[in-house]
Amino acid sequence: MIEDIYPQQAKDELWLIKETKWVKKLQGIRESQFCLGNGYLSIRGSLEDHPYDAKPGAYIAGLYDRIGSQVDELVNLPNPVNFTITTIEGQKFDMCTMDVLSHERVLNMKKGLLVRRTQYRDVQKRKYNYQSMRFVSMHNKNIGVMQIVFTPLDKDCVIDVVTGINTAVTTTGGFSEGRKKHFRVKELGQHQKAGYLVSETLEQKYTVVEWSGFYYQLKNKRIFAKNNILRLKLKRNQTIIFTKIFCIKHFRHKEQHQAVKDRTFKIFKKAFYSDFATLLTRHVKAWEKLWKRADIIVEGTNELQKNLRFNIYHMLICAQDDKGFSSVGARTLSGDGYRGHIFWDADIFLLPFYLFNFSQIAKSMLLYRYNRLDQSRELARKEGFKGAKFAWESASTGQEETPEWARDIDGIISKVYTHKMEHHITADIAYAVYKYYEATDDAAFMENYGYELIFETARFWASRVTYNKRKKKYEILHVIGPDEFHVDVNNNAFTNVMAKWNLLIAHKLFNGIKKKRTIFRKIKKKLDITDREAGLWKKIATGIGITLNKNKIMEQFDGYFKLKRVSLTKTDENGIPMIPGTLKAKNIAKTQLSKQPDVLMLLYLLGDVFSSKTKNANYNFYINRTVHKSSLSSSVCAILACEMHDLSRAYNLFNVALNADISNCYGNTDEGIHAASLGGVWQAIVSGFAGVRVKKGKIWIRPIMPHYWQRLAFSFLWKKNLIKLDVLNDAIKVKVISGNKSVKVGIYDKPVSLERGRMYIFKRKISKYAKEACYY
Repeated sequence: MIEDIYPQQAKDELWLIKETKWVKKLQGIRESQFCLGNGYLSIRGSLEDHPYDAKPGAYIAGLYDRIGSQVDELVNLPNPVNFTITTIEGQKFDMCTMDVLSHERVLNMKKGLLVRRTQYRDVQKRKYNYQSMRFVSMHNKNIGVMQIVFTPLDKDCVIDVVTGINTAVTTTGGFSEGRKKHFRVKELGQHQKAGYLVSETLEQKYTVVEWSGFYYQLKNKRIFAKNNILRLKLKRNQTIIFTKIFCIKHFRHKEQHQAVKDRTFKIFKKAFYSDFATLLTRHVKAWEKLWKRADIIVEGTNELQKNLRFNIYHMLICAQDDKGFSSVGARTLSGDGYRGHIFWDADIFLLPFYLFNFSQIAKSMLLYRYNRLDQSRELARKEGFKGAKFAWESASTGQEETPEWARDIDGIISKVYTHKMEHHITADIAYAVYKYYEATDDAAFMENYGYELIFETARFWASRVTYNKRKKKYEILHVIGPDEFHVDVNNNAFTNVMAKWNLLIAHKLFNGIKKKRTIFRKIKKKLDITDREAGLWKKIATGIGITLNKNKIMEQFDGYFKLKRVSLTKTDENGIPMIPGTLKAKNIAKTQLSKQPDVLMLLYLLGDVFSSKTKNANYNFYINRTVHKSSLSSSVCAILACEMHDLSRAYNLFNVALNADISNCYGNTDEGIHAASLGGVWQAIVSGFAGVRVKKGKIWIRPIMPHYWQRLAFSFLWKKNLIKLDVLNDAIKVKVISGNKSVKVGIYDKPVSLERGRMYIFKRKISKYAKEACYY
């Protein structure tokens, strides 16, 4: 009799991402989309039998290696999701060797489960039912669980089972390097009905210990397998259930080999001899707790609700509080795209989600930067600057990890200059630090880490500028702004203003801590900052300028207004402008086209600096020159479109970001989920449509929700207060769930004081533009 586990975990459509048939060319995309993880450990959603061309991945956050590569790469570890069944006749049960009569897989995002049901037919026309369910425990971060349910439907059969830990895995690496391994196996063996494997990363020599064991159930009897190879006889319609438990944990190389093996075995043994239902229940309860904090309800559109949860799900599985050992790479932990490197995506796009939901994780991400401050100082020194210059692409050490070559948008291999010129990341990190402080009032963090980060980045900018005697201005020359179409430009508006902000906020904070004598003495002694130096920060900031034309439009960089204007007359199916086919990639730099928001990005991050008139003028000018050739582009533009009451465009761009990976919009989801897009989607909902923005240190709520959405609801943290927001068609409901006795919040243009525990209802101001979005 078939034990049908699939329907039990595929009930609530609003929480399910489904695969309804086997399509070989989509295999890599599904592996990224169906990734399981808990912030520490991540397992790509490859099938257990690993069909041909599968790219299985098992990653530990923060584990990189350089041997065999020009830069650090995320290590693809020996994979425990490995379970192969063959019949006695030797035919393997997988998608490429048998007929697939039906196939379904579902990612249950609510429970963090990946469930599968496949019906096979072999060469002798005998049919078999195969089901599986697996999860990476959110309760115990080192444990993973997999269950396989197998039934021969037509005749008795003999099957061979081969499982264990797969060491035949590789890291994809760059296009010029090919596949490679970043570990060596030090020891493997069997112990107490379980197998173990001890491996070591090649360069930094982290020890990774993996344990794996399985048992099977026949006629309600549980039998522990003695090793990883098993032969069994099954009768027609007789169901066998295999349960595999694995444990993965890494250690620094200084720890003793036998000691770490023994410690890991204790973790594994406790799970191995636990009941499957108990492991599952604890895991699901941990997920319930996460979703209670992070879920966003959008009523009125089921598909949007599901896809929004997909974006949130992937943010929940890629980050943890590990005191700064790791941060989140540009492709999360779901693939080795960009080699697992950390960009500004982490600090600007992802961090707000954690800051307003799980502030300890946000703090850990900033500690990742602080823990690499010495390397950043060294990077600055090598280039002739002072203070700290953060790497454009960072990995384990904080050294610059940007490869020298990459493919351009047309596939041509081109020289990379971002690490030499895209310096705005240094100000971006200072910005993230200050925003964390603004939202949490974490004075201890600032005393121990934050001030140092902001002061050292200010020092970098003070040494990075060049004084132009003729213009009597400070300039920042030879840079790349967020718009990476234009390389080696002068006075990029985004870079200049973010550097200016960094210097001014450093000056403000330095003067502010003078009143806190103990902290002031500590910081001054450690960094040797003088009043004169801090005063120079303000002087330089005041002298950093941007070019404004008569219509208050900021020139993206010197000479931008003189570049060729290109009319964008065609769009793709998502409404995204298409670059004319006659324009080659090498000539785009001669035009005003922007790869992604540059000046517009500035208007968003420093929204309380610019007047409404300036914002409107620049939005209308640059939105039609932005071609969104980056996954971080559309979400930012959607937020600004909300603020400008351009609702039809806002909703369209939001949907592009929302579907970036669920629809493989950029054609490379197989390399991993786009982190910036995930965080951008969350910000588009919260800061865009819900209108929750921080202005001059205060939280304001100005919703501009699409007309046909019936409800938008979520909660967020602000200065240790948990606030629940419920936006309806005709009202805004706000309630302080926990925290202080009263909290000051701005509703539209009016500051109000909210008492804890009381529901406040405000009449919603419906914009005349809101109905524009109801048809899109």
